Amino acid sequence: MPRNTIAHIDLDALRFNFSLAAANAGSARPMAVVKADGYGHGIRAVARALATDTECYAVACLEEALAIRAEGLTHPVVLLEGVHAQADLKICLKEGFEPVLHNKVQIDWLTSEPVRPVIWLKLNTGMNRLGFGPQELAEVVDRLAPDEGLIRGLMTHFACADDLASPETAAQTEVFANFAEAHPDLQRSVGNSAAHFRPGQALYEWTRPGIMLYGATPLIGQTGPELGLRPVMSLESELISVRTLAAGDQVGYGGTWTAEKPTPMGIVAVGYGDGYPRHAGTGTPAWINGRRVNLIGRVSMDMLALDLSDAPDARIGDKVELWGAHVAVDEVARHAGTIAYELLTGVTARVPRQYSE
Repeated sequence: MPRNTIAHIDLDALRFNFSLAAANAGSARPMAVVKADGYGHGIRAVARALATDTECYAVACLEEALAIRAEGLTHPVVLLEGVHAQADLKICLKEGFEPVLHNKVQIDWLTSEPVRPVIWLKLNTGMNRLGFGPQELAEVVDRLAPDEGLIRGLMTHFACADDLASPETAAQTEVFANFAEAHPDLQRSVGNSAAHFRPGQALYEWTRPGIMLYGATPLIGQTGPELGLRPVMSLESELISVRTLAAGDQVGYGGTWTAEKPTPMGIVAVGYGDGYPRHAGTGTPAWINGRRVNLIGRVSMDMLALDLSDAPDARIGDKVELWGAHVAVDEVARHAGTIAYELLTGVTARVPRQYSE
């Protein structure tokens, strides 16, 4: 029989988090960001679950948009990276995808097409990753203006919205507002997940909630549950071995942890081959039999070790939660020196997703 290493996906929690995004967005409408295979949760299942809640999806690339269409969903889909070849524009036109164009090559492709899809334009307000500068974008808007209805709206992306103390988001918003003021007929979108939690932040017509939909925090120093979000993924496995270490026994590759006294230890059938972070060090929490326990030693490809001192009755076959309802994925990420985005999207294909309503 297969291992009992499973990612349980709670679709009710997903919908709850979307409703929180909608409430925090005020009069703006949230487009559900389901890129990176629905942040590791399964893009098709996630898109289906949100089909009656969202008016629009946002993805990174064309293949993700096509996965949504493969589910029979007809919502508009915004392609946040735009298109990577001119031929992609024909697919966008046919399927009702709305690419976000961010460079002059894409604009040249667009203007050489006899019939064009609806597009968004990206304004670089300080992220300095993708997008036109204000003067460049003004020229692009003028160039495309004769094609009435071609441009759906303007978009930008915040660099530091996760840091509520940073002045950068206000500065970016001001750049965006000054440009958008000259184009009142165009829709506007600036708000990522973090922007939903910034007091007084302008959110305009559309927001783009991503990580918050999946229950993880978009803010520095807070977990998803502390923001009122519900965890959607619970990564679970089971104990496959239990033994008592003697004082002086070392655990795992490199012998990086040594028992100072007789210590009950459990081995769990999960490792970095499943997407659990290899750099999660000793002290990273897990949950077993209603108790928190700590990881010890190095994470292996297929296994990790837990100190069962606080759960002495644990036995082979007992379920272990690596993150989920009792251990926030944000907390595991902090111990591993990373962010929840990486953990959720990194759960590998050998971990089955089980969905519940």
